[in-house]
Amino acid sequence: MNPEDIRNFSIIAHIDHGKSTLADRLLEITGTIEKRKMKEQILDTMDLERERGITIKMQPARMIYNLKGKDYCLNLIDTPGHIDFSYEVSRALKAVEGVILLVDATQGVQAQTLTVLDMARELDLKVIPVINKIDLPLARVDETKLEVMELLGCQPEDILEVSSKTGQGVLELLEKIIDIIPPPRKSLGGDRALVFDYEYSNHKGIIVYMRVMDGKFSKGETFIFMGVNEKFIALETGIFSPSKLTTNLLSTGEIGYIATGLKKPDIVRIGDTIASLKNTLPAISGYRPPRPVVWASIYPESQDDLDYLRQSLEKLKLSDSSLEFEEESSGVLGRGFRVGFLGMLHVEITTERLKREFNLLPIITSPTISYQIINKNSGKIEEIYAPHLFPEDTKNFTIKEDWVLIRIITPIEYLNGIVQLAYDYEAQIVKTDNFGDNRTLIEMEMPLRELMRNFFDNLKSLSSGFASFSYTRLESRSADVVRLDILVGGESVNAFSKIVSRKRLEKEALASVEKLKKILPKQLITIKIQAKALGRIIASRSIAALRKDVTGYLYGGDVTRKMKLLEKQKKGKKKMQKMGKVNIPQDAFLKMMRSE
Repeated sequence: MNPEDIRNFSIIAHIDHGKSTLADRLLEITGTIEKRKMKEQILDTMDLERERGITIKMQPARMIYNLKGKDYCLNLIDTPGHIDFSYEVSRALKAVEGVILLVDATQGVQAQTLTVLDMARELDLKVIPVINKIDLPLARVDETKLEVMELLGCQPEDILEVSSKTGQGVLELLEKIIDIIPPPRKSLGGDRALVFDYEYSNHKGIIVYMRVMDGKFSKGETFIFMGVNEKFIALETGIFSPSKLTTNLLSTGEIGYIATGLKKPDIVRIGDTIASLKNTLPAISGYRPPRPVVWASIYPESQDDLDYLRQSLEKLKLSDSSLEFEEESSGVLGRGFRVGFLGMLHVEITTERLKREFNLLPIITSPTISYQIINKNSGKIEEIYAPHLFPEDTKNFTIKEDWVLIRIITPIEYLNGIVQLAYDYEAQIVKTDNFGDNRTLIEMEMPLRELMRNFFDNLKSLSSGFASFSYTRLESRSADVVRLDILVGGESVNAFSKIVSRKRLEKEALASVEKLKKILPKQLITIKIQAKALGRIIASRSIAALRKDVTGYLYGGDVTRKMKLLEKQKKGKKKMQKMGKVNIPQDAFLKMMRSE
């Protein structure tokens, strides 16, 4: 198709602002999907996406729309909305020339609206502002328009009003897309394409979703992934309509797919460049492998399932390149895998997929982040993400951890509570600003480990659900943290170790021993539970031993008989205390890992 007649765009929005529903209306009005086959969230193909009402995997769709007697090819890339998948959003935006900025008329501009808009601006994309849900009784169209105008510096006539549910205003939006979003630029002479997503097929191997930036891509030709220098032959090429439709050729500006035949993980990475062997152009800039944000250990219920768990993780990685894992052993829970994720939602989604797609019920430890440990003497840098590997004495080390920039938009009455919450989570408030309609924008910088400590849940609870939240990664900074070990019967248990802020050390130590005291069952010996850090015991609790009534069968008689039996029991307990070992049941580990 002539590149002049192509328009490539994405829809960006805060969660629940109607992105997937607007995509449904665009597909319906352009006739891409027949009305009888139409259903809600048609681009959300996973059951999990439909149940949660969120987009997890991005999905392209090609629409043909006739305007004034001329056919235009409109390529929509429906992107994930959750901040855990912001890297995928940034790669999708690299594949388009413009975006629809969608804002819910009942909620106004929210925190993640700002984050995704920043991504679009960095790539110099054309932005079409659209206010959605104008048909709802609670819609605040005029107030929302003022917020959007302040955000973009645009005029009222530049902002479209639509209802993605009823289709009102969508025809005008289609015309605006053709009018405002520029066509792809002409080819620079080589053959190269940007990978923005992929999936796995048992028959065709890895199927790459790509945007052709330059040249042509045909079935049967040999291509190369420039990032990993891996060659493959194109088994099939095609477009998304929105289901896959085979075509013999993909040319400059088009969005489509290539079946590679490759069946091993770690080959395809979102953001990589595909090129022909005769290509003379450099790789498309901006590619970087996604880096895990949090780590968690995953163990099979039975050690007999270890190989099956490994195979399941490998299969998941074929469709999710951001998943990283390596084998490890805990000594208590047996052998398992240390897995890297993009965020807490990514942990949930992966766990749910293991349950549904592979019928596994894995044991998952509490997620932690990684730390950079720099030896002050040798300068050696080590990355540690398992608490028990963290140095007990940090005097000879510099510790660094990741920080995040958090944006919160909240009604002003919750401002004081959020400021206190920021203090509790070691956050530094860098900016507050009035945001119209009695709302405030707060920007704060916070250690990533504190964000993982249920910050979002506490923010929602504090603000009765009215505060919106988004975050972006910042650089690493010095960390004032220590390793907290839990000793049971005088022995350190690695599975209970954690890395905590020095500021919260005593509070965390006391909470840990109290929690474990409630969890562990009584045994024949006294169980001493201790929290140790910085070479000293911070908190201690004991569980009394079970005692058998050794005099219960006696009926009267001399009291010395009872005393002898009790003395004998006392000596036996003393001997058992020296030789005995505490047995920690497996469910105790699971209960300690769960946050209350």
